[in-house]
Amino acid sequence: MGLWIGIGIAVFVGLIVFGMYNGLIGKKNDCENAFASVDTLLKKRYDLIPNLVAAVKQYMEHERGTLENITALRAKALSGGVSSDEAVTLNNQINKALGGIMVAVENYPELKASDNFQQLQRSLNEVEEQISAARRAFNSAVTEFNNAVEMFPTNIMAGMMNYKRRQLFEIPEAERQNVNVSELFKA
Repeated sequence: MGLWIGIGIAVFVGLIVFGMYNGLIGKKNDCENAFASVDTLLKKRYDLIPNLVAAVKQYMEHERGTLENITALRAKALSGGVSSDEAVTLNNQINKALGGIMVAVENYPELKASDNFQQLQRSLNEVEEQISAARRAFNSAVTEFNNAVEMFPTNIMAGMMNYKRRQLFEIPEAERQNVNVSELFKA
């Protein structure tokens, strides 16, 4: 009788370990899948950047440094071998640089009125909305993974599997500030 109880306990513990292991693998794969979605949309954005730079370049000769910075960041992002954490950092840098271009464009009424530029801007805005949705999905998957890595008892299994916390997509502090609407109407 004691043997059967021992076997039952061993099977029960085995099922728990099996469940934790598979749960962690599933959460890791969810993170990778969510990041792949973000990565696909970032690639789409990177493909739009040369068109944006070309459209804006003729009007913004004195903003050449901003355009060169965006081109360099894009090249680094597309070079391959970039970890998900490095991709998050590059993405944040590109967001900031693109914001700078959009602000600088305000000084060029001919460019803002151009049909090509308006279509490009609409496309970029659409991609940005898709990236935002994909980031939320990625952050949700990463939060579930991070919770599993840190919470007992899965943290024990995660430690044995050498799983570490993953980085979330976060917006820069400057983008968290409230928009000063009165400044938008000054021209």
